[in-house]
Formats: sequence, structure tokens, C-alpha cells
Amino acid sequence: MIEPNPSDLDSMKKNTDLVVQEASGLNVAYLAMNTMKKPFDDVRVRKAINLALNKDAYINAIYRGNAISAKNPIPPSMWSYNQKIQQHQLNIKKAKALLKEANLTDGFETELWTLPVSRPYNPAGKKMGEMMQADLAKIGIKINLVSYDWPTYLDKSRKGEHSLIQLGWTGDNGDPDNFLHVLLGCQAVKAGSNVAQWCNKKFNDLVEKARKVFSQNEREKLYMKAQEIFHNEVPWVPIVHSKVYRAMNKKVKGYTIDPLGGDIFTNVEVK
Repeated sequence: MIEPNPSDLDSMKKNTDLVVQEASGLNVAYLAMNTMKKPFDDVRVRKAINLALNKDAYINAIYRGNAISAKNPIPPSMWSYNQKIQQHQLNIKKAKALLKEANLTDGFETELWTLPVSRPYNPAGKKMGEMMQADLAKIGIKINLVSYDWPTYLDKSRKGEHSLIQLGWTGDNGDPDNFLHVLLGCQAVKAGSNVAQWCNKKFNDLVEKARKVFSQNEREKLYMKAQEIFHNEVPWVPIVHSKVYRAMNKKVKGYTIDPLGGDIFTNVEVK
């Protein structure tokens, strides 16, 4: 089983006929804000939303503690992860003050698209959406939850039809470019993978330069700076980096979790 429900993990681990493997996921779950739509073009609104969401509550209720709160768009196990960046802490008072600065003292109404499929980075999109809805109501933002079947969800998001949207990513090559350029670069707006529709020249120049430099040390410096820009501009709320699990019969031998999200059976046998 490639994505056991977090609520089933304890009973699976107690079952002597089963083996449960776990590993740190090379992933991120996030709430993207469409920066091409008002009021999400205002960084104060984006910061207010970031400050209003209770990530710890999501980790406890949805992941059963099997995830860590995210502050950067890349996971902490990846090289160039910027440890110096300080997490945006839950702060309802400050979030309200930011909305007031943005002339939205009474809040506003918007849609939040909830993930229609279970993924290791978000196993329960609707439940998370309901929790986000309650959190944002505390600062006067009225959320209408919307979802679609998975192909429609992806198609509409690539066209930028959303306002707020849950998505996530599992890296498929172990390089920071696979997150920073693929999900947040200016080219990715046209490609449809940058659902925040966020094209920041300073950020983009850094990740583009890092693509052309051979030295990992130089690339790391560029990615560190890019993460600072992301943190200050908050086109997403990074939610969590989740652990990944695989459950199998104890007769299955030779299986190991692939950090890049695949399932490789080359050396697997049933004894």
C-alpha cells in the first residue's frame, strides 16, 4: 500500500503480519494565492493569511503528527535549505492589523479550492479546507470551499481560474531547481505549474542564474537568497513537509522507499 491513511498507521504497525516503512518525504504541501487577482496582489493580504493558518492543528488532526511545519518551499532534507529564515508564527492580532492596512478591515469573501485526491503531502484536502475556513474566519475572511475532479482541478488551476488553492509537490530529481524553478519561476507561470501566478524578477534572476552555475556552493548561495525573497513575498503559505509510508506483507523482501516518490520493484521478491 503506497499511501496508508495516517489514522491506520498505528494499527498497521501493531499487526505482526505487516511491515510499515517510513521516510522523510521530499515534499511540500502549500496553499497558493493567485497573485494576479485582487486582493492577493497585495503582500499584506498574503502575509495576513499566512499568519492566520494554524499549521500545528493540521499536523495533529490530518497527519497524526507525521509531518513538520513548513517555512520554505523546499524540504529541510534538501541541500540549500535556508535554516535562518524564521517561521511566520500564528498571530491573529497581527493578521487583522495587516488587513486593516490593506483597507480590508471588514475582511472579504473568496473561494478556496480543496485537493480532491489523497497525496502524502495532503491526505485530506477537504478536511484541511474546513480547518482553513475556520482559521480565516477569525480574521474576517469568508471562505467558500470548492473542488473539482482531479483533471479539471489541474486544468483550471493552470489557467489561473482559482483564488486560493491547495496543492503540493514531491521532488523527482533531488535538486532545489525542481521546486524553486518548476513551481515558482516566471516560465512556470506560462507552463501552468506556478499556480500562484507569481513572477518576481529578483527571485527569477536568482534561480535562472543557479541553473547555469556548476558550483554547488555558488548555487546554494543563490537559492538561499531566493528563499528569503519567497519568505518576504509569500506567494504561498507553505503548510507541511510530510513523512511518507509504505505498508506491505512481511513476506515482501527487498523493498526500500524511493526518496523521489517512485516505487521500484527491481529487487523485490515475496518469500
